Amino acid sequence: MLPMIRTLSLLLLVCSLTVTRAADLTLPKLPRSKPRNIIFVLADDHRYDTMGFLNHPWLKTPNMDRLAKNGAYFPKAMVTTSLCSPSRASILTGLYAHNHRVVDNYNPVSPDLTFFPQYLQKAGYETAFFGKWHMGETDEPQRGFDQWVVFKGQGTYWPDGHGTTRVVPQTAYDGFNINGKKGIPQKGYITDELTDYALDWLGSRKSGKPFFAYISHKAVHSDFVPHDRHKGMYKDKPFNPPLTFPNTPENFDDKPMWLRNQRNSRHGADFGYNLPNFDLAAYYRRYCEALLAVDENLGRLFKWLEQKKLLDSTLIVYMGDNGFQFGDHGLIDKRTAYEASIRVPLLMQCPDILKPGTVIPQTVANIDIAPTLLEFAGLKPPTNMDGRSFLPLIQGKNVNWRENILYEYYWEQNYPQTPTMHAVVGERYKYIRYHGLWDVNELYDLQNDPNERKNLITDASQQDRIKQMNTQLFDMLDQSHGNNLPLLRDRGNVFPWRNPDKSKQAPFPDWFFRRTEHGP
Repeated sequence: MLPMIRTLSLLLLVCSLTVTRAADLTLPKLPRSKPRNIIFVLADDHRYDTMGFLNHPWLKTPNMDRLAKNGAYFPKAMVTTSLCSPSRASILTGLYAHNHRVVDNYNPVSPDLTFFPQYLQKAGYETAFFGKWHMGETDEPQRGFDQWVVFKGQGTYWPDGHGTTRVVPQTAYDGFNINGKKGIPQKGYITDELTDYALDWLGSRKSGKPFFAYISHKAVHSDFVPHDRHKGMYKDKPFNPPLTFPNTPENFDDKPMWLRNQRNSRHGADFGYNLPNFDLAAYYRRYCEALLAVDENLGRLFKWLEQKKLLDSTLIVYMGDNGFQFGDHGLIDKRTAYEASIRVPLLMQCPDILKPGTVIPQTVANIDIAPTLLEFAGLKPPTNMDGRSFLPLIQGKNVNWRENILYEYYWEQNYPQTPTMHAVVGERYKYIRYHGLWDVNELYDLQNDPNERKNLITDASQQDRIKQMNTQLFDMLDQSHGNNLPLLRDRGNVFPWRNPDKSKQAPFPDWFFRRTEHGP
């Protein structure tokens, strides 16, 4: 009898939880608001300053420029973890990585997490996802989406792989999973084809429900492969390395050892992707060429909305999932807390409610996307999200916005050259704390040193600030339940390699040396 009672009790508990979760998807409606059609376009690895309207010397992005001109531009937009899967999970959940616990590109997402499109579905939206899911090595349909067109892992730019110059981990040639049917062949260039699928779905809708379309591009993830129509367009253009690229005492004497050592690694400018003849300038030109198709396909979305007379009433959002370093601090790739890694493009347009040429100076982040889009949909965001809606900032309201935001990255066995780190990113100062290694932390005055050349961690005049920001860091972790480290299974290949002919191992800093505890 007792086992049966326990079984019934368990079933009642499960049913109760199921009902509670279903009820939780119903959000209160905001007064005097109407649900907006929303198109969210996410690019991969698009760094914050690589757009034409930002006075790039030769890159042309007329449709991104159009978004900025006719809508809102967020020059301080950032991500709270600069890595594909964690950032994407933060976008979908409104949570920091330590709460959604997607901290690498290999482990699957928890089935207990709620994605904000689930709230949209419950409110009557038709929802669709196209492209790169990349949370766990799966292409299976996920909750919150009525239409599902996804490739596994990193997918591929072309179905035959042409144009690729190296083997990229998690590349897949399996085609698409469309609503659970696997192996649908990819026919052409991935950026064009994802937009084809999105436009087909938008055009085939029969209901009068509002829609949410999430277009998640592979581009411009490495290995950067432009469309054939764009290949070579920028091959003769000049490349000017960042100010922090030269391996000089001015750039590196006060920097952490891990940073100096990473220069000669898979994610360093000396030994990029472990290629013996890595050409940073050539990679950057190809990157810009691959970005052209992303911009052109934004234009296709504009054209469709104009034809359907939906352009003024539809919210269009363009964003990058993380930044990318092209020689900044001697590095490539992302993961770090430096500006080129954490800053991303963020553009929004909805002429009915957004003034043209709006510039939002406050720092907003990927954890703010979910609550913001829910408010655009006329819904009150749930209170358990770490992010908050920045719709009031767009509307020009006087709101008490955050002064600091948390950044976090957790060490991956696959890429052991980048340590676990947490940072407090303020409007002027940035404090970076490293975990689990014998090294120095960092403090930067972003107002006077936007390129982060001078580490102020040993500056006598900054010691009170360092203590204060360290306290702020742990307060933020406590308040967001982040005072533990997610530890997941090791998966995927490991890339610890160094080139014996490139940069040598960094020494300990001089100020670490003393003959007694109190010196000298």
